[in-house]
Amino acid sequence: MATEPELPDDADRPNEENPLAQFLAQFGITPGPDGEFDMAALTQRLQSVMAQFQTQMAGFGPTDSSSGMNWTFTKDIARRVTSSLGADPTPSASQAGQVRDASGLADLWLDEAIAFPRVTAPVAAWSRADWVEGTFETWQKLGNPIVTSLSTALGALMAREAGPGEEFMKPMVRAAASGMFAAQVGQSLGSLSAEVLSVSDIGLPLGARPQVALLPANIEAFGAELESVTPADVLLFLALRETARQRLFAAVGWLGPQLHALVEHYARDITIDTAALEQAIEQHLSAAMSADDLERAGQTLAGKLFEPAVTPEQAEVLERLETLLALVEGWVDEVVGHTMAKWMPNGAALTEIVRRRRAAGGPAETALKSLVGLELRPRRTRDAANLWAAVRATRGAEARDAAWDHPDLIPTAADLDDPLGYAEHGHVSAPDDLDAELQKLLDQEGGR
Repeated sequence: MATEPELPDDADRPNEENPLAQFLAQFGITPGPDGEFDMAALTQRLQSVMAQFQTQMAGFGPTDSSSGMNWTFTKDIARRVTSSLGADPTPSASQAGQVRDASGLADLWLDEAIAFPRVTAPVAAWSRADWVEGTFETWQKLGNPIVTSLSTALGALMAREAGPGEEFMKPMVRAAASGMFAAQVGQSLGSLSAEVLSVSDIGLPLGARPQVALLPANIEAFGAELESVTPADVLLFLALRETARQRLFAAVGWLGPQLHALVEHYARDITIDTAALEQAIEQHLSAAMSADDLERAGQTLAGKLFEPAVTPEQAEVLERLETLLALVEGWVDEVVGHTMAKWMPNGAALTEIVRRRRAAGGPAETALKSLVGLELRPRRTRDAANLWAAVRATRGAEARDAAWDHPDLIPTAADLDDPLGYAEHGHVSAPDDLDAELQKLLDQEGGR
C-alpha cells in the first residue's frame, strides 16, 4: 500500500523489496529513474481502473453510497455458492404437500400444548436458494454495523497510508474492501444454506414475517444419516420444532427485535483487524479488480477480519444473547418433548440428536462468526429446557408461556442455576444500562 510520494532512497532496490513499487506495479505504474512517480500517469491509471470496476459492479445493481457495499453482489455470490454445492431443485408438489401435512399435524398437537396461536402465513417448502432469498434482508440488517466499522477502519488506514494518488486510491481501496467483505458474507450464507433445516433453524427469526418454512432436500440429507427413524418422523419432528418457534416469535412481539438488537449491539463494537485488511488489499487488489478477484480475496479474508478481543460490554451482550437463545431453544425442546411424549414414542431420541448437533457447533455459530465475529453457542439450552419443564410442572403450561409476556419476566442466567426457585416464584428484574441501550436501538428501528 502507498506510503510515501517519493522513493529516492529506494530507487535502486528490486521491486520485491520495495512495497510501494510492488503495489503500484500491479496497475502498470513504475517510478522513473530518479525514483519519482509521474503523477499525471498515476492519476489517469487509477481513474481507469476505478471506472472499469464501477462498470463491472453496476451489473449487480446499485452500490450503497454510504458504505460502498453492494448487497446484490453479496446475494449473487451466496446463490452461486449454493448452486455449487449440488442440485437445488424447487421442492416438488409432493414434498410441499408433505411439509404442509406435517406442519398441520404439528399445529393440531401444539394447540393443546401452548398458549400461543397459529401463525397466519402459509406453510412453505423452500429450496436452498429460497432460503437465501427469504432471509437475506435480515442478514443485511445484521451486517450493517460491521460495514460501518469497516468504513471507519478504512478511513484510519487511508489516513495513515497517505501517498501518491491518495484521493483517487481512497474510493478504489474502499470499494475493494467492501467487495471482499461482501464476498465473505455471500460465501458464508451460501454454505449455511446447505446446513439449515428450516427458516429459523439457527434460533433467530430470519424471515420477513413469522412463517413456517422447511427445506425438504436438507431434511432428507439430515434424516439419511439417522438409523431407526423414518423420514416421516424426522419431518414431523422438525415441523413441530419450527412451528413452535414461529408461534413464539409471532406471539411475543419484543422477542425477535430484542435478539436482533443484541446481535447488532455486539457487532457495533467489533474491532476490525486493519493489518489483515491491509494485507488482503495489497495481495489481491489487481489492475482488473474483477468480481471474481474480490470473491477469491473474500475467501482469503474469511476468519481474519475481526480482532479476537472482546470488550466487557460485548461480553455482557454475548451472555445475554446466549441466555436468550438458550431460553428460546430450551422452550422449544420442552414444548416439543412434552408434546411428543404423548404422540411420538421415539421423539426423545430425535431431541437428543438435535442437542448433539447444537453442541458440536451448529449453523448458528458458523454463520454469526463469519458475519459479525460472534462466537455464539447457547451452552445452557438443556438447563433452560429443565427450567421450563419445572415451571410447567409447578404452575402449569400457562405460567410457562406467560413468562414471555415481558422481557423483565423471563429467566436470567442466574435463574438457570436455580430452576426450582424460578418455577416457584418467577423473576422480576429492574432495567439496567444495557436494557436502556437496547431499548434505544429498538426505538430507532421502530422510527420512534
